[in-house]
Amino acid sequence: MKIIATATLAFALLIAAPPVLAEGDEVVIESAWSRASIGTSRPGVAYMALINTGDAPVVVSGLRTDLAAMPMIHASTTDAQGVTRMSHMEEVEIAPGETVALEPGGLHVMLMDLQRPMVEGESFTLSLILAGGEEIAAEVPILGIASRGPAD
Repeated sequence: MKIIATATLAFALLIAAPPVLAEGDEVVIESAWSRASIGTSRPGVAYMALINTGDAPVVVSGLRTDLAAMPMIHASTTDAQGVTRMSHMEEVEIAPGETVALEPGGLHVMLMDLQRPMVEGESFTLSLILAGGEEIAAEVPILGIASRGPAD
């Protein structure tokens, strides 16, 4: 009976989907989400919060997913004339105790060269590659094409 109770508790903890931890439990990914795509001709996007709970800076130096051939982090900026541009970020540093938000209108994951459509209700695995070679994998749910976030 004790074994069944322990197994049931372990299973319940697994399905509760705790934040993803890596690098000595120093990096946490929270609130990951993305939007459905129209086919594969346009890039997809993903958003999340990256939290450094450690005592040293952590650098995200790359991304990996089987959903897109060229996943990258982009930054959106708007100039004085109101023109918005996106630029590729080679790396993103997360200071100790800080959170970096990847959100609409700011830093975000661009999923270039989609390998399959992003379908509402499905999900995909996205791995952040840290400068030390460690990888953090998160399951990213795909919301509706017009979604503004998980609260929609």
